[in-house]
Amino acid sequence: MMAGEVTRIDLTVDENDVIRGAGEVLKVIRPHWQSSSVRFKLFTDGITNKLVGCFNQNNNTNDDDDDDDNADDDADTTSSDVVLIRVYGNKTDLLIDRKKETDNIRLLHRYGYAPTLYATFRNGLAYEYVPGVTLTPESCREESVWRLVAKRMAQMHKVCDDSTSASREPMLPGKIDQFLKLVPPVFSDPVKHSRISQIFPSTDVLRRDFEDLYERLCRLNSPTVFCHNDLLLGNVIYCAERERVTFIDYEYAAYNHQAFDIGNHFTEFAGIDEIDYDRYPSRDFQLQWLRVYLEEFSGEECTDSDVQRLYVQVNQFALASHLMWAVWALIQAEHSTIEFDFIQFGETRYCEYLRRREQFLSLTYQN
Repeated sequence: MMAGEVTRIDLTVDENDVIRGAGEVLKVIRPHWQSSSVRFKLFTDGITNKLVGCFNQNNNTNDDDDDDDNADDDADTTSSDVVLIRVYGNKTDLLIDRKKETDNIRLLHRYGYAPTLYATFRNGLAYEYVPGVTLTPESCREESVWRLVAKRMAQMHKVCDDSTSASREPMLPGKIDQFLKLVPPVFSDPVKHSRISQIFPSTDVLRRDFEDLYERLCRLNSPTVFCHNDLLLGNVIYCAERERVTFIDYEYAAYNHQAFDIGNHFTEFAGIDEIDYDRYPSRDFQLQWLRVYLEEFSGEECTDSDVQRLYVQVNQFALASHLMWAVWALIQAEHSTIEFDFIQFGETRYCEYLRRREQFLSLTYQN
């Protein structure tokens, strides 16, 4: 294997038996681990994939690969060798370019912004454990945390993907078009179909609505940068001891409008399990956050006008975030086997889009 290449395992993990599948992956990438010394922990935060933490509790192992392993300082573990194994959700390959995802992880790891990728298998991947905790609707507002997030996002937005396959066009219109085409005209579950029909208009109406919105958003001239595009709170790991945040899950990372990435993150302040859009950050909070971001992004002090301009862009692009994930939820409602009410999630996002549309589109700024 050439240096820098990632191990490819010819294996499909049964999403109903992910612990056993994780053990099969470890046999390849951690052959020195004794199965009796491995503890598995199934994380339940995600609503797209299944994630297993694999903790080697035998501290007496000696292996040349130890330099690749991330020391675990989480109070919940005693191991110094940890691997995370993510099993993709059912039919998520319809939504996500998995090769591009692994390329994104490797690209951002070179910049120091993503974990080490150890291996891929047919329906998932194995990567480095990052010590810390995921953000919550409370912690994302703490100044010691949000400043780190703003700076890290600015740093990521300056990443340059020089691969021949990298498109510099914003991913947003193409991704929503892809999603809309994947929404079934008739859902296989009649109960779900009835619920969805009462909440959402046709995909033709949703498409026209997005096209009208996007035409207005394009006039804002938000720069195209390398974005995460899915920076929900569970995708931000905060390590207080190291005063560092790490972004994970680069499934949707691609070039996109700068303001979309920030606006999407702000919509996620509402949380997932109990969504509450009263948590959407206030204007004063956003202006502070955006100033820290802009000064890191530009490397110099920014003007009040710069911050106001970005504030308008971010909140208007937040509308596109609501629409995109509402449509995404309809596809998940059809295909996902994860126990989660995707219809309710999609309805919440769509209703917030309708509620905020006039307010956000009326925002203006002066040059």
